[in-house]
Amino acid sequence: MKVFNTVKELRKELEPLRQTSKTIGLVPTMGALHEGHLSLARRAKQECDIVVVSDFVNPIQFNNQHDLDTYPRTIDEDTEKLRGVNCDFLFAPSVEEMYPTPVADKYSFGKLEEVMEGPRRPGHFSGVAVVVRRLFDIVEPQKAFFGEKDFQQLAIIKNLVQQINYNIEIVPCPLVRADDGLALSSRNKRLSAENRTKAPKIHATLSQATQKAGNMSVAQVKQWVIDVFNADPAFEPEYFEIVEDQTLQPIASWNDADGIVGCIAVWMDDVRLIDIIRFK
Repeated sequence: MKVFNTVKELRKELEPLRQTSKTIGLVPTMGALHEGHLSLARRAKQECDIVVVSDFVNPIQFNNQHDLDTYPRTIDEDTEKLRGVNCDFLFAPSVEEMYPTPVADKYSFGKLEEVMEGPRRPGHFSGVAVVVRRLFDIVEPQKAFFGEKDFQQLAIIKNLVQQINYNIEIVPCPLVRADDGLALSSRNKRLSAENRTKAPKIHATLSQATQKAGNMSVAQVKQWVIDVFNADPAFEPEYFEIVEDQTLQPIASWNDADGIVGCIAVWMDDVRLIDIIRFK
């Protein structure tokens, strides 16, 4: 595996590969890699000739300075993990390399960003779009691989590709969980030992919610989930929404959509965790 810190070096390496019609796959990450990220890299390796993984903590998608400051950065460990999955190129730029001039780009995603994460993290999705578009322009992949845990982000990226008319296939990849059910996340490293043992309750509660859907209304299931977490002092629920899986708009009835997903965000101390569950 080759490691690049500059755009120029990476593009110089990729150019001759493009001339030989090699298929290039991109896995954008913010580092602190776990099995979820590695599953994306493995999937990319199966489907592409060349795999590029980016490792960059993108400051402009954070609207919470504390979250940015405490976000785990483990580049040495990340590098070794990527070698273990036969990644071809690791792109680990500095902030100055990615943003040599002040960022003026702004993106809007309409109703996709008016729900869930959008109102609670102003500017977040525009910041995500800026960095992802830059990575697309640098790497010029045929395919890009994203995890379904960040379900709203995945919808935003698909919309971004449509907006700028890029010929890039966005490949959704299944959420990966720890053995106890907790959705893998780089932020899990910040959980206290006690809270790490309690955090699997998130997935357990969502799983129970799917069982209640046959006997309870959408509104009742939503309230039941919120009540479960409000009753446990280890958790502070931020939202739980049940939405149509393409538009991300809330549904009122189980018959409102063919594909329905529940999306949740909860706090444990100062760590914010998200998860999803499919109802149908």
